[in-house]
Amino acid sequence: MKVLKFGGTSVGTVGSLANVKSIVDSLEEPAVVVVSALGGLTDRLIATAKSASEGDLSFREGVVEMSRRHFDIIEELVPQSRRDAVRTIVSDLLSELEDIYTGVALIRELSDKSLSRIVSFGERMSSVIVAEILDNAAHRDSLGFMRTEKWFNRDIATRQLTDELIREVFPLPLTRTVVTGGFISLDKDTGEITNLGRGGSDYTAALIAAALDADSLEIWTDVDGFMTADPRVIHDATVIDSMSFIESMELCSFGAKVIYPPTIYPVFHKNIPIRILNTFNPSAPGTLITDGSENLSSDVRGVSSVKNTCMVSVSGSLTSNVAQINSRSYNAMARNGVSIFLVAQPNTETSFSMALSANDADRAVGILRQEFAPELQSGEVTGVSLEKDLSVIAVVRESIREVRGLGPRLVNTLQRDGIEVKAVSDGASETTIAIITKASDTDRSLRLIHTACFG
Repeated sequence: MKVLKFGGTSVGTVGSLANVKSIVDSLEEPAVVVVSALGGLTDRLIATAKSASEGDLSFREGVVEMSRRHFDIIEELVPQSRRDAVRTIVSDLLSELEDIYTGVALIRELSDKSLSRIVSFGERMSSVIVAEILDNAAHRDSLGFMRTEKWFNRDIATRQLTDELIREVFPLPLTRTVVTGGFISLDKDTGEITNLGRGGSDYTAALIAAALDADSLEIWTDVDGFMTADPRVIHDATVIDSMSFIESMELCSFGAKVIYPPTIYPVFHKNIPIRILNTFNPSAPGTLITDGSENLSSDVRGVSSVKNTCMVSVSGSLTSNVAQINSRSYNAMARNGVSIFLVAQPNTETSFSMALSANDADRAVGILRQEFAPELQSGEVTGVSLEKDLSVIAVVRESIREVRGLGPRLVNTLQRDGIEVKAVSDGASETTIAIITKASDTDRSLRLIHTACFG
């Protein structure tokens, strides 16, 4: 049994949905199909909600446009015998959505609770429509089995309860293909509608695959698979035929936006293969992700980058105590909800540096100054500094340390071309060499490193 997930671009138009129908209806056995909202709809739902909160009554025009888009798809693709029933369900959902927008406009306030409810309508409508487009398919509402709890002010899946509900809602063996929406969920304590954030539909599909011990998880998107680099920057980038779970997690974490990184964890622990496939080119083999790294080639797997990065550095004699500086810095950031990309070795031996999102830059400096306040007073820490407008270039391959001299060779490649290397993380990870450069040098650095790794 397979679990297939189709993203927004895959369910965005009549043409792409016709591809989805062809792919699913050709399967040899029933499957679970997870769908996102129609392409771009979640952004439209959010933008319309914000306009309504400002008292802008144009939200009504937005609802009319959303209605037209969904009804056009129903008219084109849903068999006539089922068309009226689907129109009724979608009409009721749209009426409920308009009522919520009206309430938001009246009080001119958009709470997190209201926004979560608003964005749920995308998947609730698309999943109903897709179920009726397919041959012999049933619909299940993900609000019936996805449960979350609050963790550091975020909604995260409650795994044990969610797994139990998934097995109840999808009893095996499946007798029909079952379609559900991703992304949306209910709080296990309050029963309020929540969501799993961007990429949550991928994660929903992975949770279902893991709970049901699926044979495989297929992520259908608009690219042929993971590529050796961003093809918009590296025109001769090629599709990666196969890679390990760890390599895929690293590439995603460092900017390869093929799948949502947490998607990999549930299936990784169950050793369920993932295949990345293209809805618009279904005959392409895609990328296979497994745990069989010993069977993979010895080549570098890919090169990716994270822009909008900054580097925060702590300087002074305390940095010679690696264990203390590491643990205190990491713990201080974690307590305050700041994620660190990596620890980097700058061009001085009396400094400890971390790369993180530029959005957290000023907060991170404040956190470290508070953490090391006693040492700043005593002189063991001489300063906490910040450098913005940076990028992280990541080179990924399992057991990358076995490629002797790769890090220095890549640094030399950049420096020979006049690119300043701000810091390097080479040796801390078994999978990644990361190099920090100026943001303005990102694309040039990517091209040079890709050429050095792939010729």
